[in-house]
Amino acid sequence: MRIGSIIDGIERKEENREMLPVLNPYNQEKVADLALAEKKDLEEAVSNSFETFHSTMKLMPAHERSDILRKAADLLEKQAENFAETIMLEAGKPITFSRAEIKRSVQVLRFSSELAKHIMGEVIPMDAAVGGENRIGIVKRKPLGVVGAITPFNFPLNLSLHKIAPAIAAGNTIVFKPAEKTPITAYKLVHLFQEAGLPKGVLNLLIGTGEEVGSPLVAHDKVHKISFTGSLPVGRSIRENAGFKKVTLELGSNSPNIIFDDADINQTVTALVKGAFAFSGQVCISAQRVYVQKNVYDTFLKEYVKQTKALKIGDPKREETDIGPMINEEESKRAKRWIDDAVEKGAIIETGGIRDGTVLTPTIMTNVDKNMKIIGEEVFAPIVSVIPFDNEEEVIAFANDSIYGLQAGVFTKDIDRAMRLADQLETGGVWINEISTYRQDNHPYGGVKQSGMGKEGVKYAIEDMTEIKFIGIKRNG
Repeated sequence: MRIGSIIDGIERKEENREMLPVLNPYNQEKVADLALAEKKDLEEAVSNSFETFHSTMKLMPAHERSDILRKAADLLEKQAENFAETIMLEAGKPITFSRAEIKRSVQVLRFSSELAKHIMGEVIPMDAAVGGENRIGIVKRKPLGVVGAITPFNFPLNLSLHKIAPAIAAGNTIVFKPAEKTPITAYKLVHLFQEAGLPKGVLNLLIGTGEEVGSPLVAHDKVHKISFTGSLPVGRSIRENAGFKKVTLELGSNSPNIIFDDADINQTVTALVKGAFAFSGQVCISAQRVYVQKNVYDTFLKEYVKQTKALKIGDPKREETDIGPMINEEESKRAKRWIDDAVEKGAIIETGGIRDGTVLTPTIMTNVDKNMKIIGEEVFAPIVSVIPFDNEEEVIAFANDSIYGLQAGVFTKDIDRAMRLADQLETGGVWINEISTYRQDNHPYGGVKQSGMGKEGVKYAIEDMTEIKFIGIKRNG
């Protein structure tokens, strides 16, 4: 199978293009060959998206955009197993988690379909200002134009739709650059939108490298917004090179989860096993730092190790598999180096820490400190650190001692304490009695500090993919 970019509805996969294989992370079998895009393809894609915005999308009424998104949701629901198997093959995500991603993706499309009809403006009371009598002020939301969507490998469908579906709902066109590791899902998604009736040129797909097409996309003067999910270094570069265009950046975290002594320990442990190790920890809001009050620390750790050891590791296509591979061997080696570095500095491996090719066993570490990479940086691997604390003041200081601030979890039955922490934790979101890893598709999602800027969540993404336009009318009397 050879796939290529899709520009103005036409696929580009000529034999003379540079090819890149997509490999199954679990067994290294080839899934597809990519015919890589070049700079000329980028230029054509952006120009076509720009023209299509002005000739087609800018004029399309909300009910038509809504209908297309709803049809796409219905089609995705019918093709759910096919998409789930594709994600499993190219990302190595266990099949049960892949199916869950499809369900969420259908929901994103349906939220976007509904909200396309409810992009509201307002009427300003102009007579509130001296001299404003006999004037009417109207505020409308208008689409931006061309949105550049740059997406990661870990949720190749859901995170792509968090950019694409709101962009369509708002009336924009999109140049879509997925991760080279997981482009097949993106390729199928573009075809699904075509089947749903999206006009050609509204969604142009660029399958290529960041250097060849990603960087020029960010800097292009006909692109009005960049929405990026990925690493901090790349996000920083995008911010520096985007010029005056709008930018949304979701750059990861090392999420804290705080367990007080009045929490339900067994339920919290079960949740945090999933929170730390789902998709081998390759989740931006994966539970990375777990702070446990000292008088329940030993009980928590014993149960946490027990439940972690019970996870089933193996082929992601098997229904019973909990833990599959990391995205490639380079990443598993990097994660193992971080474990070894922490051990050299005094950390203890309570369970896990064994690497076999792309598979890294779920790893719980103790006796850690903030100078270790597994604490200070985003680990993006099945590694979690468990850290004791004495009191509320201490744990707030621990949790906030990070350059990141995306999402946190607090476990306690004391609502006053929970709300105090929610106010004081320096994160874009705080869950009470829920893991940091939980995300719904309709709440505002985005970080503070170096976790990024801007918000996703369908309603909030739509707002950021529009601009406010004021229209004033002076009446004669």
